[in-house]
Amino acid sequence: MKQPRVCIFSSCLVDLMFPNVGQAMVEVLERLGCETFLPEQQVCCGQPTYNSGYSKGSMKTFKNEIDTLLSIDADYIVGPTGSCVFMIKEYPEILADDPVYGPRAKETAAKIYEFTQFIYRVLGVVDCGAELDAKVTVHRSCHMTRLLGERTAPFVLLDHVKDIQRVPLKNVQLCCGFGGTFSAKHPELSDEMVKEKAADIMETQAEVLIGMEPSCLMNIAGYMNRNGDHIKVMHIAEVLNHNVDVNRITYLDDTDEELVPASGEGVF
Repeated sequence: MKQPRVCIFSSCLVDLMFPNVGQAMVEVLERLGCETFLPEQQVCCGQPTYNSGYSKGSMKTFKNEIDTLLSIDADYIVGPTGSCVFMIKEYPEILADDPVYGPRAKETAAKIYEFTQFIYRVLGVVDCGAELDAKVTVHRSCHMTRLLGERTAPFVLLDHVKDIQRVPLKNVQLCCGFGGTFSAKHPELSDEMVKEKAADIMETQAEVLIGMEPSCLMNIAGYMNRNGDHIKVMHIAEVLNHNVDVNRITYLDDTDEELVPASGEGVF
């Protein structure tokens, strides 16, 4: 089998708030047989400015990201956040009338996957060999589930982590209130939303909060710390890279399990 060449798509908030996540992603993917590359010219996917109405001003950022990601002769592009990945999947529509970047946007979008989506649906891995002896709960990402359409891959992978005790989170479908610039434009409403989310998390009595979106984890953890509630937060890449036994790495083809569709129910 050909060794997959993977271009690592970075995220602004991952780099700033969760600097260990990028390294964890690389270690997991290389352990699963991928050759990884991280182009240094990445800046931002352009989502914050574009969603704030600065369409024309975002074009330079979009084009830089396309040029940078395609500078690597990779089979796939893999990112740590569903929201950023979905932004890049919007590039073809946004740049449809550009004779140069329209086709390049399509090429970029066709290659990109969210981290857990890639591991489960492309590599066909169900067990990364990780171990985490802890009671955990999981915050679901709005952008990843509602826009990117991936609801289940993270949960399947987490439920194969050795010794993990996952407690379902009440109202898991509700937003944490961050929503990018939403939290800045509507701070009062955002604060009430994260207040409810924090209360639901504390009700689980979990030791660890796991998420796929660093912005959500930052928002929730920040609120909880300011209000005297504390919980360890981990991006899913850190969990799947924790205390790994390579002998336990398992592929879907080696099990009796069926591939769970991205929109599958009953996983949460």
